[in-house]
Amino acid sequence: MVFVVVACNLSEKFKKASSSNSNSSSSSSNPSKIGNDPVEKPNPTAAQSAAIANGQTVKWDQQGITWTMPANWKKQDVRNETLSYGGDGAFLSVVVSVMPQMEKFTDVSIKAMFEAAKTNQKIGKNDEVRWLALDGLPGVGFRESKQEMAGDIRRLEWQAYRTYAGSTQLVTMILSTDSGNFPKHEDELYGIMYSTKIVH
Repeated sequence: MVFVVVACNLSEKFKKASSSNSNSSSSSSNPSKIGNDPVEKPNPTAAQSAAIANGQTVKWDQQGITWTMPANWKKQDVRNETLSYGGDGAFLSVVVSVMPQMEKFTDVSIKAMFEAAKTNQKIGKNDEVRWLALDGLPGVGFRESKQEMAGDIRRLEWQAYRTYAGSTQLVTMILSTDSGNFPKHEDELYGIMYSTKIVH
């Protein structure tokens, strides 16, 4: 889905971006607004903080990203560009995509992702969409709506561009569980997301 959004109907916007850098949302800045929309910072509730209290620090050395996770979460797979952990039917999956072709167009692309998420909110697929800066890196945060079937996967997602190790990268973080169990895990999913420390 990410690559479809990035590729679809952006050529004209790319041309405009090359001639204008106004309202930049690049990772080098720390904006309070992007366009007319506020950029939120993590503000965990007491329950979200409690869900990861006395948890474990998980560091993804290859990518310079760190989280605090509940003590019962276990490593499933960690590679150079993908990471997955899980516990009690809930999961964290992260993908880092090196995208040198997007070096000059990250602002346009991330705004297109935001608009796509807002469109999905209007048609009922998402019930939360916002700009969210994790560790100072602004990105698109959204939560899928309750799914039709309790066993269907429901996701909490965050996407952002950064420059790391000399490369332009798209970081996609997905926290998920069965839709029927989402309320049970929601606090820990947000707690993990908000704990993110990321080099950028």
